[in-house]
Amino acid sequence: MGRILIGGTAALLICIFLSPKFIAFLRKREFGQQIREEGPEGHHHKAGTPTMGGVIVMIAMAVPFLILNAFDEWRSLGIFGVAVACALLGFADDYVKLVRRRSLGLRGRTKLIVTIVISIGLWLVAVHGAHLQSTLRLRIVDYQVELGPFYPLLIYLVVAGTTSAVNLTDGLDGLAAGCTAIVALAYIAIAVIAGEPEVALIAGCIVGASVGFLWFNAFPATIFMGDTGSLGLGGAIAGLAVMTKTEILLIVIGGIFVMEALSVLIQVAYFQWRRKRVFLMAPIHHHFELKGWSETKIILRFWIVAAVCAAIGFTLYKQSVG
Repeated sequence: MGRILIGGTAALLICIFLSPKFIAFLRKREFGQQIREEGPEGHHHKAGTPTMGGVIVMIAMAVPFLILNAFDEWRSLGIFGVAVACALLGFADDYVKLVRRRSLGLRGRTKLIVTIVISIGLWLVAVHGAHLQSTLRLRIVDYQVELGPFYPLLIYLVVAGTTSAVNLTDGLDGLAAGCTAIVALAYIAIAVIAGEPEVALIAGCIVGASVGFLWFNAFPATIFMGDTGSLGLGGAIAGLAVMTKTEILLIVIGGIFVMEALSVLIQVAYFQWRRKRVFLMAPIHHHFELKGWSETKIILRFWIVAAVCAAIGFTLYKQSVG
């Protein structure tokens, strides 16, 4: 537990001390957020706020992990690898947006291909490095399904779904960072129970980096994490789910992310079917904005929902192992 606390604290302090200089650098280069015209009107004043803060989050997570990690355990290295790979994809997306001065980044096809490659890499590490079984564990009913050649598909769905969901959640100041910290905190407990100290270490570093980033990303934000951060953190959560065999349980542990993603799917599907909208705007946090809720109220209540979901997911995991 000592290394987890040291790693998390170090990640938090790195974020707090490096962020001011990085924010100043971004402002000097005019690397500011591009706001979608169809987005909520109240967000237009955020245009120009420095973005790509995910660079600091990833550095803050990586430094203590690489120093404290024993490098003899493939699970934690797989989680770290998928987090960095997804962050690099997000960095490329952010960079294209900044260069073109618009809210659209890489092509969807490019993101799809890179995500498939990342998922295959995670599958290879999981099966040949960590020697995990090609099974889907249904912990709630204590049953597992042998997936065989379909196991890589499961990993792709986890990686693609989680990165997209975290990216969708990153629409209000501090929302994604706070929810990520809560989910990663649950994974610290899961890793400790599973006897995986290196996995608990990287989860602790993720918690520390996310909380440290919140110091500057909380409302009103002085920096946004951008796709670098949201995809990187999403990749880290996906890696944690795969390496702890909690792919299905992630639906509960990361319930807040599932809720955000489902709101978009429901909105799109219903509009194509009936030409009507279920929500005033999707993702669902924008719906509550347009209902008149303040940004801070939405963020705090979503954090509460995230905490409840993570607690329920951890309880289900604990019951399944003992």
